[in-house]
Amino acid sequence: MTGTGIRLTAPAPGWAIDADVVVVGSGVAGLTTALRCTAAGLRTVVVTKARLDDGSTRWAQGGIAAALGEGDTPEQHLEDTLVAGAGLCDEEAVRTLVTEGPAAVRRLIGTGAHFDTYATGELQLTREGGHHRRRIAHAGGDATGAEISRALVEAVRAAALRTVENALVLDLLTDEHGRTSGVTLHVMGEGQHDGVGAVRAPAVVLATGGMGQVFSATTNPAVSTGDGVALALRAGAEISDLEFVQFHPTVLFLGAGAEGQQPLVSEAVRGEGAHLVDADGVRFMLDQHELAELAPRDIVAKAITRRMREQGVEHMYLDARHFGAEMWESRFPTILAACRSHGIDPVTEPIPVAPAAHYASGGVRTDLRGRTTVPGLYACGEVACTGVHGANRLASNSLLEGLVFAERIAADIAAGPRRTAPAEPAAPVESPATSLLPLIAPEARAGIQRIMSEGAGVLRSARSLGKAGEALETIFQRALHPDTAQPEDVAEPKDVGLDGKPAVPGVESWETSNLLCVARVLVATALEREETRGSHWREDRPERDDTDWRRHLVVRLMPDRGLAVRRTETAAFPPVSPVSPVGPHLPPAQPSTSHIPPTPPGSRKP
Repeated sequence: MTGTGIRLTAPAPGWAIDADVVVVGSGVAGLTTALRCTAAGLRTVVVTKARLDDGSTRWAQGGIAAALGEGDTPEQHLEDTLVAGAGLCDEEAVRTLVTEGPAAVRRLIGTGAHFDTYATGELQLTREGGHHRRRIAHAGGDATGAEISRALVEAVRAAALRTVENALVLDLLTDEHGRTSGVTLHVMGEGQHDGVGAVRAPAVVLATGGMGQVFSATTNPAVSTGDGVALALRAGAEISDLEFVQFHPTVLFLGAGAEGQQPLVSEAVRGEGAHLVDADGVRFMLDQHELAELAPRDIVAKAITRRMREQGVEHMYLDARHFGAEMWESRFPTILAACRSHGIDPVTEPIPVAPAAHYASGGVRTDLRGRTTVPGLYACGEVACTGVHGANRLASNSLLEGLVFAERIAADIAAGPRRTAPAEPAAPVESPATSLLPLIAPEARAGIQRIMSEGAGVLRSARSLGKAGEALETIFQRALHPDTAQPEDVAEPKDVGLDGKPAVPGVESWETSNLLCVARVLVATALEREETRGSHWREDRPERDDTDWRRHLVVRLMPDRGLAVRRTETAAFPPVSPVSPVGPHLPPAQPSTSHIPPTPPGSRKP
C-alpha cells in the first residue's frame, strides 16, 4: 500500500529479501548509513541503481567542508551557510551540521579515506565560493568524491554487507497501519536476483541522490532521475523547497546543443585564484560581490548568465593560465584531463564555462533525525530537505550533510523498536484506492528535459514557467488518456515526445515517469514563488521579498494525481510529524494551501 494509493505500473514482485533496514543508494549518505546500521547489529541491505561505486558522490571534485583549520570555528561555518541559504536555512539543522561535522570527517578518515595533507600530516584546506575561511578538505587534488566512495565501498565489502546492484527502486511498501514495510525494485540483468522483487524491512532509507537529469545539461550522472523524490511523493511524503535548484556557475561549455552529463570545473579552481572573464578579458565579478569569483554560487551563476545575455554569447571564460602546468597537474589533474579530452588546454588558454543544473537544495522533507512524514521512511543526502541548504547550498556542504545526517539516521533506527518481519511475512497490503501512475514513454525524456531547460532553468518567469507547466501537463495527459485527441495547442506532438508509442513497463519508462513527476513539482513551486531568492531567479519578480516569501513551499501528491502546495506561515522549517494517510476524507485545505489538479484532456484554451 502507498500513502496516495498511486504506484508505478510494474509486474508483481517475483522474489523477496527480508531485512531490518534497506538503504537505497550507494553514495556517502547511503553507505555511511548502511555501515553504521550494520555496526549496530541491524540486518542491512543496500540497493543501488548502478554499481556500488557509481553514485553521485564519486563525481564530487572540490571537497568536504568542515571547521578543521586553525582559527576556524563551527560558528563561522554556520554564518557562511546561513548567508548562502538566503534566509531559508533552518538554523538548528545548520548548527547540527557544523558542530558535528568535524568529528564526522575524522571518523570518515578513520574508515580509510585519505585526504591531501602537507608533509607534517596536517590537512590541506582550500576555499570555495561563500566561504570566508579555508575549510575544504580534498583528496587526490580534485578527486575527493572518488576517494570517499573508494573508502566506503571497501568498508562495505569488508563488512560483507548485503548489496543489490543495478536495481531501480520502484515504490514503497507499507503495512495495514500505514508504516513502512519495504520497497519494490527492479534488478537489471542477470544475477542472484533479476526482474521485479521486494526488500521487506521496517525501515527504508532513501539516499538516491539528485534529479539533475530533468534538465538537458547537468553535472549529474545518468542515474540522477529523481527516483527517490518521486517514490516519496507516491508514498504520501511531503516535499519541500524543490524550486531551489542550484546551477553550478562553471561547467565546461561543450556547445549549445550539448546534452546529458557535462564536465564540472570545480569551485576550488576559483578558490585557488582563477578569474572569471568575458571574451575581452574583463573580470566582471569584481563589482558584483565582496568575494568576487568566490561569491555564493547563485550570485556567480546569475552574474555569468547576465553577462552572457548582455553580450549575446553562450559562455564566459575561467582563466587560470597563471597556475602553470605543475599546479594544474598536481592540484587539478581530473579537470585538466577532462578539458584536454575536449580540446582545451587550461595551461595555455581560458576555459569556456556556462552554468548547468547541479544540485537540488530541496527534496523529501525530514527532521534532524532524517525522518520523513511517512513512518519508517527516512531520507538523507541530496534527495532530502533537512533545512541545511535553504535557498542555495554553500559549496562543499553536501558531502558533509550526507555524512552527518547518515550517522543520525542510523542512530535513530538503532535506538527504535525492532520490528523485524516474521519468517513468512504477509503479502504487502494494497489500498482499495490503489491506482497506477501512467507510464511515460522513454521518447518523451528529451522533450521533458528541453521543456525544463527552456522554462525552468537559471532564468524563470511566470510566462516561461506557465508554458513549461502546460507542456508537461500535455505529456502527462497524453499518457493518462492515450486514446484522447491531442490538445490543439500542441502543434508538434513529437517535440515533447508525443509520438503515439505506448509505454511499457521497464527501466527507461519508469525513469521518464519519475522525471515528469519531479518536473511537475518543480515547475508548480517555481511558479508559486513570486520572488527572486537564492537559486530561484524570477525575471518578472527580480526582488527578494522577505515579507511574503521568507517561507517554505511544501508539496504533496494527491489521490487524483494533482499537487497540494502549502506555504508555511513562517521561515521556520516546519516540524516533521507523520501525516494522515491520503484518502478520500481529507480535511478542507487551509488558506495557505492550493491544490493543482491534473488538467482534463482537451480543456486548454487554443
